[in-house]
Amino acid sequence: MGQELLDVLFGDPFAVMNTVGLIAFALVGSSKAIREEFDLLGITIVGLAMAFGGGATRDILVRRVPLALQSPIEISLGLLGVGLAIALTVVLSSPETHPITLVSDAIGLAAFTTAGAIVATEAGVSVFGVVTIATINAVGGGAFADILLDRSPFILFEDFYASCAVLGGSAYWLVGTVGATGSTAAVMCAVVTVVTRLAAVTYNWDLPTVQNLDLLRN
Repeated sequence: MGQELLDVLFGDPFAVMNTVGLIAFALVGSSKAIREEFDLLGITIVGLAMAFGGGATRDILVRRVPLALQSPIEISLGLLGVGLAIALTVVLSSPETHPITLVSDAIGLAAFTTAGAIVATEAGVSVFGVVTIATINAVGGGAFADILLDRSPFILFEDFYASCAVLGGSAYWLVGTVGATGSTAAVMCAVVTVVTRLAAVTYNWDLPTVQNLDLLRN
C-alpha cells in the first residue's frame, strides 16, 4: 500500500493528475451536499460520485475496469477530499462559495481533463475521441453529483465550464500532434483548462443561449 501511494504521488502524469482530480472533486461535491444539508452518508456519496463518475465513464468507454474498483488508494483519496470538505465547513461559513472551493474545482477540472486526454490517447482514439473522453472525464462526475442533488446538471445550461475541458483536451491533442512529449502535452492541457476556468469565474463568462441570440436580432 505504501509503495502504491508513492507511485500515485510521484509517478507518471496520469497518476498525478488523477490524484489531484479525485481529491479536488470529492471536496467540491461534498461541499455541495453540505450546502443542501445532506447527512454524512449523503455527503460522502455525492462527494465520491463527483470524484469517480467521470473517470468510471471514461474507463468504460476505453473498455477497462474502472480504476476505482481496482485500487483501494483511489477510494482513500476520494474520502480525503470528503474529509477536507467537512473540515472546511467547520472553519468557514460558506465553503461552497469560498475561493478555496472555487480554485479546487478549477484544478480538479484541469486535472481530470488531462487524465482523460492521456487515457484516450493511449487507447488510440481519434482527435474527437480524445477531446470527448477528456471532457467526459472532467465534467461527468459533476453531472452525476447534480442528479443526486435533484437538479439539472449545471454544465448544460449555465457557466463556461465544460467548454474549458473542450479547450484543454484540444490543446493536449494539438501539442502532442506537433511532436511534444506526453508530459509537455499534459502540462499545456492543464494550464489551458485551469486558466480559462479561472478567467470564466472572474469575468462571469457564459455561453449564449438561443434567447440571447433572439435579443441580439431584435
